[in-house]
Amino acid sequence: MFCANYVQGTIFPAPSFDPIMDAQMLGGALQGFGCDKDILINILTQRCNSQRQMIAEAYQSMYGRDLIGDLKERLSDHFKDAIVGLMYPPPSYDAHELWHAMKGAGTEENCLIDILASRTNGEIFQMREAYCLQYSSNLQEDIYSETSGHFRDTLMNLVQGSREEGYADPAMAAQDAMVLWEACQQKTGEHKTMLQMILCNKSYQHLWLVFQEFQNISGQDIVEAINECYDGYFKELLVAIAVPGELLNLLMPLTYTSYNCLLAPKDPRGANGDTDRSRSLHGCPGLDAWVLCVRDKPAYFAYRLYTAVHDFGFHNKTLIRILIARSEIDLMTIRKQYRERYGKSLFHDIKNFASGHYEKALLAICAGDVEDY
Repeated sequence: MFCANYVQGTIFPAPSFDPIMDAQMLGGALQGFGCDKDILINILTQRCNSQRQMIAEAYQSMYGRDLIGDLKERLSDHFKDAIVGLMYPPPSYDAHELWHAMKGAGTEENCLIDILASRTNGEIFQMREAYCLQYSSNLQEDIYSETSGHFRDTLMNLVQGSREEGYADPAMAAQDAMVLWEACQQKTGEHKTMLQMILCNKSYQHLWLVFQEFQNISGQDIVEAINECYDGYFKELLVAIAVPGELLNLLMPLTYTSYNCLLAPKDPRGANGDTDRSRSLHGCPGLDAWVLCVRDKPAYFAYRLYTAVHDFGFHNKTLIRILIARSEIDLMTIRKQYRERYGKSLFHDIKNFASGHYEKALLAICAGDVEDY
């Protein structure tokens, strides 16, 4: 049976919320020669996103200025990225991240995968609208111009936000499984197109049946077959979409040391000292399943946080993006997955790699406790 596990975030609506008082305190913190960063952290990490929007409205009415604009002007470096990121509504933040992933020095493909493979139809629709409003640009057109090949085709399919929901057809699942098997055997352009059409458009309930039929036909799980037949970002995106969450439950949780031994780093990517070295897993059939697993999003994002923290250069952009985007959805669950799989807490690893008010802000978003260290 297809089912979803209970998940929990780390940021909730603040009780006794007063947006006017918060706006006054933020205004005071941003005035003068210095900037009281502790006040910014204490307020903005302890309010949910909808409350932050009300604070921004009160700030605009009170001071006649845009709060995000003032934060950008007064703050700097990764601390600014984290605090400003908290102020965007979720669709606007996704749009912001996608824009910068494509308009910077090179394209950050893993950001595109993280966002487009994990969002619902409704979230994708809102993201496209926000992208157009913020940048006067079309998200689909930008993806088309900044990517290529079947990786681009698959992203273009995902950004339509047209996946079927809540429907599974056992008879059709058997046919789709045969199509997937043929696509993995023949690997022609036509078969790749058929493969991504099934993975991008069928409901996850239906895909669960398809993957069972695929196992019966081929004797392989779908992820093992994709790993053998394809490569590059196209493969990583397919795996992000394709993995049945139940497969994760069959894999023994790995300790920090044993898991790290299975990692095979790729070439560094990124600018400004950040290195997003997405890693593949080898040595166990289907281990890529939980690297890019949308059906078990907390496990997927726990892995992405692990690579962001432990890759050379400490990839701040990925860390900030995931912590903010998942803070009200499943970040507490992600933290639990992180500790179970790597033997150390996310709280502990952030303290070891970040510093100053940037560290304080990240830990506040994580809602880390002293015993987590």
